[in-house]
Amino acid sequence: MNTQLKIATFNLFNYLEPPNAYYEFEKIYTAAQWAKKQRWIVDYLIEHTPDVIGFQEVFSIDSLKELMGEQGYDYFAVVDEPEVIDDFIYKRPVVAIASKYPIVEVASVEHDSELASALGLNCEFTFSRKVLRATITLPHIGNTDCYVVHFKSKRPMINVDEHNKELTAEQNIIEILKANVAGGWGSTIQRGSEATLLMIQMIARREATQQPMVLMGDFNNELADGVLSHLLTNTLRFAPAFDAKTYLAKYCLNDSWDLFVKSQLSNDEVTSDDLIINDVQSDCDSNNSEIVDLADKSQVKNTKITKPAPFRAPTHYYGASSSVLDYILLSCEFDASYDDSFFEVSEYSTYDRHLINPEYERDDLTTDHGVVLVTLKLRS
Repeated sequence: MNTQLKIATFNLFNYLEPPNAYYEFEKIYTAAQWAKKQRWIVDYLIEHTPDVIGFQEVFSIDSLKELMGEQGYDYFAVVDEPEVIDDFIYKRPVVAIASKYPIVEVASVEHDSELASALGLNCEFTFSRKVLRATITLPHIGNTDCYVVHFKSKRPMINVDEHNKELTAEQNIIEILKANVAGGWGSTIQRGSEATLLMIQMIARREATQQPMVLMGDFNNELADGVLSHLLTNTLRFAPAFDAKTYLAKYCLNDSWDLFVKSQLSNDEVTSDDLIINDVQSDCDSNNSEIVDLADKSQVKNTKITKPAPFRAPTHYYGASSSVLDYILLSCEFDASYDDSFFEVSEYSTYDRHLINPEYERDDLTTDHGVVLVTLKLRS
C-alpha cells in the first residue's frame, strides 16, 4: 500500500528544444547543451521521485511530455501554447503538469470578469499565463484539484529606450526611474489580481466538488508580502465566530512549509517530565553518590520544550539578495491538525545545489530556481 505522496514544483527555465530560440534569435541550445539540460532534469527525477510535478517555463510541450513518459509519468497536461514569432523565436512559455496517477479532468481557470471589473480591472484583463487545473485521482484521497501557476514577474510592465540620444543623461535616468516605479507597480497589481481571482475560483470549485486542493508554482513574490498574503487567509472579520471556525478551514489554503514545521515541532516536542526521568535514570546509573534533588526538578514539571524551527531555504537568488518564490499550498486534507485530514507533511525539501554550490560541468544548463518538493505521509 502506498502510504506517501511526493509533490514538486519545478521552474524549468527556458525549456526549448533546438533549433528554436527563446526570446531572441541567437538564444538557441546546441544539441549537446539540450541533451545536458534534459539529463539534469532526469537525474533530479530519479533521485527525488516525485509523483506529481507542476512545471513552469515550458516552451517545448511535446518534448517534455515524451521525457516525462520515459520516466514513468503516464499522465501529462497543458492548457496553453507558447507564442511563436518568425517561425522559430518563442515567447510566453506555459505551465504543465505530469503525474504518475490518472489525470481525469483538465481545464484552464477562467476568472470572474464581473468581479475583475468591480476590482477596477479593465475588460481586457487576463492571467499573464493561463492557470492549469488538473484533477488527479490520488491514492487514499481520491480526486484532487491540482493548480499550476506562474504569476506575473516583478519585471516592470513599462519599457523605455534606455539610450535615448535626444535626452540628457539626467533626463534619461529620470525617464527610466519613472518607468520602473510605474511599471513595477503595474506588475504588482497584475500579480496580486491574478492570485485574488484564482483564489475566488478555487473557493467556488471547492464548494461545488468538495475535492481537496493543491496550488503549486512560481509565485514571483514572497507569500508574506501583502500582495499575495490573502492566499493564506484564515480569519474573517464580521463573521459569526462559531460558523467561521466550523467552515473556514475547509476553504483555506496552507503553506506546506508551515504544515511541515508544525508537524516537526509537534513530533519533537517533549515535556520536562521526560527530561527529568532521563536525568534521574542517568544519575541512578552513575557511580556518583549525589542525591538527585527531585524537588528542584518538580518546579519545571510539565514545561514543554521544543526544538528551534528549521530554516527555510530560498528558491531564488538575485545579486546579493535571496527569496522564496516557489510554493506548494495545500487544503486541510493535508493538515495533520485538522481532524478529518488524510495526510500530513512529513518532509519538505528545496533542491538548490545548482544555485549555492554549482559545478559548471553539471549545473551550467539547469534552472535559476530551486525545486520544491513535499512528502505527504498517510496518517495512521
